Amino acid sequence: MSHMSSAPSESRRSGQGRRSGEFPPAPEPLAVPVFDSHTHLDITIQEAGIVAGRSLDPVDALLASAAKAGIDRVVQVGVDVPSSRWGAELAARRGDVLAAVAIHPNEAPRLSDLDASLREIEELAAQPRVRGIGETGLDTFRTREAGRAAQETSFRAHIAIAKRFGKALVIHDRDAHDDVLRILDEQGAPEKVVLHCFSGDAAFARECVRRGYYLSFAGTVTFGSATNLREAAALTPLELIMVETDAPYLTPIPYRGRPNASYLIPLTVRALAAARDSDLDELCAAIRANGESVFGPWS
Repeated sequence: MSHMSSAPSESRRSGQGRRSGEFPPAPEPLAVPVFDSHTHLDITIQEAGIVAGRSLDPVDALLASAAKAGIDRVVQVGVDVPSSRWGAELAARRGDVLAAVAIHPNEAPRLSDLDASLREIEELAAQPRVRGIGETGLDTFRTREAGRAAQETSFRAHIAIAKRFGKALVIHDRDAHDDVLRILDEQGAPEKVVLHCFSGDAAFARECVRRGYYLSFAGTVTFGSATNLREAAALTPLELIMVETDAPYLTPIPYRGRPNASYLIPLTVRALAAARDSDLDELCAAIRANGESVFGPWS
């Protein structure tokens, strides 16, 4: 088994127990391959195991199942120093993986020495196959008022790291749309900004698109109640749209609540195509091209 990162962080522990049962069956593969712009292979293995029926190394198993479904590349995303280091090491030895490194906004207020952790993230950011700084940002859902200052300090530091190294900024934004835009405007955004698991409405999407930010849609766009996300997806230009799992979280319909993994992205892409009234293959080709634009070549 591949070496996993150290004990799960607090933000990861808070997510445990939300998924139950086995991995869902594989959907019909995509004819035009795409990439998963945001996944947590380490957390998927820790919390959900591996795709049933495989005896491979767990990382190999997850990536093999993804490739069979037409997801031939992934961005492995860190949420703390150990997971960021693990992702950077994985990307260094695999041509189908790139890494993003960061302190998750819910982790920042809990750290006894945030500055020391940020220095470690900055060291990792210099590695050639680390192509994203994130997930960073703001979360007013889980972090209350007392932790907001540390979140903002951390977010601003990550923005500076992304600009210093010319890497994409991958943003976690939960119930903080206005403040995320305010800080990006004040700080000056990096050239490439990705709104991970886009959660806003059409008005917020327009503000992001106006600034040239990329919107990455997760399985939530398939949920029956997510009319706002489908409206946002419909107005996002092809050259600014991406797709992700945030695995093992946010499993698309009809498997909500079960473990998620990159091989389930076809369900989300087909929902995006329907919401946009787009040709599926054209959408897939655009998503693939956007991955190269944001993160550069995988190999």
